[in-house]
Amino acid sequence: MEPGGERELRRNLLELRHQAAEYYRSNEVPQRLEEALNATFYLRPADLYGHLANYFSKFSKPPVICKLIGRKVLDGIGRPTLEVEIFCTVKNHEKSICSIVVSSHSEILENASPEAIDADEKERNDSINRALEWVNGSLNEMLRDLQPADQCKVDELLGEYFAKKVEEEKERKEIEREEQEAAISAPACVPALSAVTPSGKKKGVKLGKKCSVAEKPIPPAEPIEPVLCGSIAIGGLSLAVAKTGATINNTPLYLHLALMKRDQDLPKELTVPLPMVTLLSCGKSSSGKLKLMKEVMLIPPTELTVKQGTERLLEIQKQMMRLLDPVVKGPSVLKRISHLGCLITGCDSLEQPLILMQTACRNLGLELGIDVHLAINCAAHELMDYTKGKYEILTGTLKSPDEMVDMYVDLINKYPSIIALVDPLRKEDGQQWSNICNAVGSRCYLIAEDAAKSISKLVEDQNINVPKCSGLIIKYTNQTKISDLTELTRLLDGQKHIAILGSPAGESSDDSLVDLAVGLGARFIKLGGLSRGERVTKYNRLLAIEEELAKNGTLRSGENHEFVDFAEEAQTAEELLDALPPIEQDSWPSQHSQPLLAQDQNPVSLRGSTLHLNEATKMDPSIFP
Repeated sequence: MEPGGERELRRNLLELRHQAAEYYRSNEVPQRLEEALNATFYLRPADLYGHLANYFSKFSKPPVICKLIGRKVLDGIGRPTLEVEIFCTVKNHEKSICSIVVSSHSEILENASPEAIDADEKERNDSINRALEWVNGSLNEMLRDLQPADQCKVDELLGEYFAKKVEEEKERKEIEREEQEAAISAPACVPALSAVTPSGKKKGVKLGKKCSVAEKPIPPAEPIEPVLCGSIAIGGLSLAVAKTGATINNTPLYLHLALMKRDQDLPKELTVPLPMVTLLSCGKSSSGKLKLMKEVMLIPPTELTVKQGTERLLEIQKQMMRLLDPVVKGPSVLKRISHLGCLITGCDSLEQPLILMQTACRNLGLELGIDVHLAINCAAHELMDYTKGKYEILTGTLKSPDEMVDMYVDLINKYPSIIALVDPLRKEDGQQWSNICNAVGSRCYLIAEDAAKSISKLVEDQNINVPKCSGLIIKYTNQTKISDLTELTRLLDGQKHIAILGSPAGESSDDSLVDLAVGLGARFIKLGGLSRGERVTKYNRLLAIEEELAKNGTLRSGENHEFVDFAEEAQTAEELLDALPPIEQDSWPSQHSQPLLAQDQNPVSLRGSTLHLNEATKMDPSIFP
């Protein structure tokens, strides 16, 4: 090589050395190496390079999302649902961090027509396919390079994306509406209003006779809240990001969520929610006359651990099977397991399943109301006969909303072991919800499930009207985001309402729901029965969390049930209102001329109805002087 070429090579090498030294110096590599080597020498770890790898990992860049993959998978009953997998760039490598399967929002159609079933299947498939397009396409690009630990930012972007899709859907429907305006200009006949509909046609007299059964016209059913096709992608991604953030921080998901709810303030103790375990289903799908009790549930006493309570409930379930098997002639109806994981059996009276429960407990030396409590999912919205304006609780037995309240009061007086009623009435029967709360709310939880709004509505809607109740069953579906859950549970806690995390009808084997319930401080968790793998998986997760908390010394013992005396609060509210100076109606803002509370409620009664606080609904405080 020529002398000039050698000099050029040395100059290049020298320049490279200077660049390398500056690069390492600017990133403090010599300093970190010196600290690591000095510390390692005194520790003399068995795995030297493993120790050095752990040491330097503290200085690596935080992982960021690099890829999303959406897949169509099957839920616990073979219906399609959505799986979301998140990949992150971790220490310069693409790595799969976690995946979740989100449950479908649609209910199981029991005794439905083939046409209705086909329409439901098409709607579900369309929704999953649209969600896959979003996850694998535009959402993949939108979330790239975001840190999964930044849940608020992710949820904000998801919320904006969803709002944009809602607007696009509105525009599309508006075009369709304009095209069909002539066809739908005639008002549709609403069965619930048939009592006041003029009858001048051929069959008017017959309809009039049917409607005359109702003592007074009942409020018509509210329109079903629309579900945007593909919205399951929003909830699935939000949950997947939360689970990814927990995995990266090497933190259990429940603790990750608890920190989020408490603004990163580490809780000293956590409570495991009490399980509501479904034992029997005596609803519309059963073979007997009884339709009212869609789920008869058992709740273990608060002084037992979840493990002890579950073992007790399993013994009661075995005893119940022994009691009912001899009664069944021919093929055993008890062998039929509901999609809820419980036994389906027919009963012909309101008290029959309760007497069976008493007998099963007595045979085991247990006493209802002390050693185990009862809860009933009435699912009253499924029982309304709109042509008669009454609930059909038994085949041929109809009751008006007021009669339903009287029936529940008598039932709880006779069976005080019932400490919870779920959906005892339709959400439209607000006055009767108020009446039943005043009558038995001091000894029984009145819980809204179908009677509640969707989570996003509860958090965002500024004109919420939810029936007076003790608490809500919250289901994580559709466009629900993790930040929505933390916000809603904060609001419920502030109003001393109980939060119950419930599994949808179309459940999957993903057990994240249990972590949500523990992390967000739910009072109960409603998972269905102790059968079917997709449900037992969640019970096993609940047991594992309890064991982990107990081992760490952070398990808070169960608290006694606290009920709200609604009647006493209503009286106190009236006394406070009487003490206030009169308010002229004209002084209220015109945009709030419609009452924001249920008919018998007032703004002082904080527990009268869910999310009626100004803070909860983001109302203008000037509304209530």
